[in-house]
Amino acid sequence: MTWDFEGEIWYWRGPAPFYFVTVPESISADIHAVAADVSYGWGAIPVRARIGATTWQTSMFPKGGMYALPVKVAVRRAEQIDDGDLVSAHLELEPGRPQITVR
Repeated sequence: MTWDFEGEIWYWRGPAPFYFVTVPESISADIHAVAADVSYGWGAIPVRARIGATTWQTSMFPKGGMYALPVKVAVRRAEQIDDGDLVSAHLELEPGRPQITVR
């Protein structure tokens, strides 16, 4: 499953500050419909995301009935985006679940 959308970059000042873009309600509903099959815990949804020419792997998190896509520092720098900027994003659900190695 893939989606394209536009959203505004916003900053979360929590204990681990980060930037996000909120996935629109209609796309969030599509993702929620398959969340039980793709989530690997705490509602995290593994995705491959793209903004501009930059692609990365991350996990989205549920927030307020929608999903929040984390936008890494390297992505923001490469694409010259900051808090409040409107971005076009592409999402692709990552097949399978992350591999965890126990040592």
